Amino acid sequence: MPGTWWDTGGAVLGEDDQRAPAAVVFDALGLDYEKAFASSEAHRASLRRLLDRLEPGSRVLDVGCGTGRPTAQTLAEAGHSVLGVDVSPVMVEIAARQVPGAAFRLADIRELPLAEGSFDAVCGYFSLLQMSRAEQSDVVGRMARALRPGGLAVLATVPLDVEAVEAVFMGQPVRVTSFAAGDFTQLVTGAGLTVLSEEHATFSPAHPDAVPEPHLFLHCRRDGD
Repeated sequence: MPGTWWDTGGAVLGEDDQRAPAAVVFDALGLDYEKAFASSEAHRASLRRLLDRLEPGSRVLDVGCGTGRPTAQTLAEAGHSVLGVDVSPVMVEIAARQVPGAAFRLADIRELPLAEGSFDAVCGYFSLLQMSRAEQSDVVGRMARALRPGGLAVLATVPLDVEAVEAVFMGQPVRVTSFAAGDFTQLVTGAGLTVLSEEHATFSPAHPDAVPEPHLFLHCRRDGD
């Protein structure tokens, strides 16, 4: 599929690595991931829109927190109480070191217990792409239920209609699943979220093995008072 954000050639997958989990991929990438995506103005603009809507001292869950920058750092520096969750031990260690004003936990969001209505906002920036479609739907639903009524959600993805594609991302073998933009929006609204704004962007990561990516940012609110 020419012109997509991955390279489907060039990687030789070992017998035990054909389904490389996100932990393995992002342990290997570490700070290289942050460097590659640090210049994303669309991501930072999305965070500014979230900050404009948040009440002071809000409780925010950052799903797939990565290195903690820019999401957890931006929110913590604005005075919010942030819990970052990631499946990669390397990412959690880096995040805890770089963003001491937030809390971080090594956990798989698919399994982490989330109390109903326990957060004022949840963020999921590009953290679903190595899950199946059923898992993505379940996780978005769990994130929505973790919000208090009227709470805010920001969800960002690469809006492509692909399922279980073996690919190479920044030199690492990955298995990619995503939704076309309209289907992803339908998934989000089906979870009980109202879409407040929808932004599309194209971003070129600063990495020799990366290519331009389409990005979709949805700002949402949990239905209710």
